[in-house]
Amino acid sequence: MIKSPWRGDFPIINNTQCESPYIYLDSAATAQTPASVIERMQHFYLNEYATVHRGVHRLSSEATDNMEQTRQDVADFIQAKSREQIVFTKGTTEAINLVANTFLPTFTQSGDEIIITDMEHHANIVPWQLLSERLGLTIKVWAMTSDGELLLDDLQALLSPRTKLVALTHISNVLGCINPIKKATSIAHQYGAVVLIDGAQGVMHQAVNVSDVGCDFYAFSGHKLYGPTGVGVLYMAKKWADTLPPWEGGGAMIDHVQLPMGTSYQAAPWRFEAGTPNIAGILGLGEAIKYVNHIGIDAISQYEEELMLYAEEKLQNLDSLNVYGNSDKRVGLISFNLGVHHAYDVGSFLDRYNVAIRTGHHCAMPLLARLEQTAVCRASFALYSDSQDVDVLVDRLNYIKKLLG
Repeated sequence: MIKSPWRGDFPIINNTQCESPYIYLDSAATAQTPASVIERMQHFYLNEYATVHRGVHRLSSEATDNMEQTRQDVADFIQAKSREQIVFTKGTTEAINLVANTFLPTFTQSGDEIIITDMEHHANIVPWQLLSERLGLTIKVWAMTSDGELLLDDLQALLSPRTKLVALTHISNVLGCINPIKKATSIAHQYGAVVLIDGAQGVMHQAVNVSDVGCDFYAFSGHKLYGPTGVGVLYMAKKWADTLPPWEGGGAMIDHVQLPMGTSYQAAPWRFEAGTPNIAGILGLGEAIKYVNHIGIDAISQYEEELMLYAEEKLQNLDSLNVYGNSDKRVGLISFNLGVHHAYDVGSFLDRYNVAIRTGHHCAMPLLARLEQTAVCRASFALYSDSQDVDVLVDRLNYIKKLLG
């Protein structure tokens, strides 16, 4: 039996009031939150509540110091060279939109090119489409192979002197495959292209070193990393932190305002953080990072790898189960369909039996089109998952198969 030593840290997972255990296998959508993160946010509201960067009184000063310490903690976590490279956002989606709405209008012209893959989450597709339509840019698609692999030779063939940006996911939210982000970044940089990595599925499963990868931008969300919703991070290489213009106007991001024109702006990262931030969420993210650091991301990766091997072995014994992606390169999740039965039907039946999975297109319609599917089931795992969760999933799938025929 593979038993998580951290399961008791998560109130929902450890809820003993349910008639039968609740099996949560939807961590790729939102990871559950440990008690320490909830307590940190509650402590802020009970004892430290004030806005940041604008007050000289004690509560405001403490809130500011704590938020900026979290910025440093995030920088250390992804091994950025300075905290000024860390911009707080609402999540991965806003982080990508920030880059789309600042970099593209400033550094591209009509006819320039963007490369994205066909395994991207919609958050790493639609912002580029919107700006490309407005600016007259061309989008090229780096297509995955039939077993879900991105070949570097295919990227090389797409790149040209007009390529301005390459955007790709670190780990696919449907296939769980780890993409060659460091090599892709190096190749793209040879053509002068900027590289953005969608790290939403990456940060919770393995160590991230943005300085080593060399990417220009790396984005992720707090709620994928055992933190709260409504907070995310955009890492910027120093070159872009120093040169990109603001994309939203308001308080906190200005240096001096005068009428009718002539306003000047703060340095990065505050230039990109207009208005009052999600202070409680940011502090919760900081606490989540402390929690992960206390366990050790390598220990988490090793545990999850063992659990994934167990899950794949158990699921292989299920007749009529179609599993998508390459098992040798899969992290954190397994996507599948149960014979001819629609994913929604399977997910609905599982919910009746207290098993939570994700069903649908997973905000990755182009990828599902490549799989020739409209919907798939996805079971995803985290540090609180264990082999009993897998056993219950397999048992319930067997029952549904018999029930539906």
